[in-house]
Amino acid sequence: MSSLPPMDELMRTLVVIATYNEIENLPCLVETILDLAHELDVLVIDDNSPDGTGHWVREHAEREPRLHLIERAGKLGLGTATFTGLRYAIEQRYDYVVTMDADFSHHPRYIPGLVAGLSNQPDPAPDVVIGSRYVPGGSIQGWPFYRRWMSWAVNRYARLFLRLPVADCSGAFRCYRITALQSVDWDRMQSSGYSYLEELLWVLRQQGTTFTEIPIEFVDRQTGHSKINGREALAALWIIFQLGIWGRR
Repeated sequence: MSSLPPMDELMRTLVVIATYNEIENLPCLVETILDLAHELDVLVIDDNSPDGTGHWVREHAEREPRLHLIERAGKLGLGTATFTGLRYAIEQRYDYVVTMDADFSHHPRYIPGLVAGLSNQPDPAPDVVIGSRYVPGGSIQGWPFYRRWMSWAVNRYARLFLRLPVADCSGAFRCYRITALQSVDWDRMQSSGYSYLEELLWVLRQQGTTFTEIPIEFVDRQTGHSKINGREALAALWIIFQLGIWGRR
């Protein structure tokens, strides 16, 4: 397991997890994150999961002050859920905010490295650290060929149309410096689904934000069901195309 940076360097960090039907994964995930360091808080944005995910968080948040919950009326999309979490981090004046999947495909052991990528770098330090599957040392485990090919193609497509200077544009495991997010006009964001990953990088790059990547091993979920489907993928490609050709509306 990665060692934590010194506590005075970790600062106040919020880990944002968007959920829909993740009761099989979330309890262990939250416990693992909170055990890493006292400076880490967890915010779950739950889209009214029928499996009781939100109910579990609500009950445990009453006893754990570092666990927070925002419940939404229905399944409103991963993008809008993540934007809600990022705005919460800004409003609550955290120093850094980490985003990650809820299914252990992003293992919490990498969180210290993501945070250290912001706090331990010489000036000028980057504003965003991406846990990358596509830099040397990064890898994907458990995906069939078609999933690997689709991910590779989307990343190539996004780099081509949006001119993004990163290898992994579609990975959600990231650590943002809050000051880099404060000037984002969230009301102008177009993505409600998975294309938020590329759109947010594109918006930040327009603002002069700097990025770096660290290698991670991405492991396909062992329990529960993936939420991505063909319609989501096509919608993401269309938004990336629009941004690359016409920019923001």
